[in-house]
Amino acid sequence: MAEVPYEVIMLERSAEQERAKLAGLTGDEYDGQWRRWRGAAEVAQAAITAHAAAAGGNRYELEQAVKKAVRHTDEDPEA
Repeated sequence: MAEVPYEVIMLERSAEQERAKLAGLTGDEYDGQWRRWRGAAEVAQAAITAHAAAAGGNRYELEQAVKKAVRHTDEDPEA
């Protein structure tokens, strides 16, 4: 697949940041954060789908490339 758009990477990163905020929450706080995560994830997935369709690429391959890019940028280069 061609280069992964920066905007799509940022949307996925935002969704992952919202998911990480679920840790340790319970009850209404968990439910509210879950909705924020779910909303961010839906936006990211829609962007992946739209970009793959526009580029004529494989949606699954693009999604994997986006996830890899997000995981890679979260790593500490000093570690």
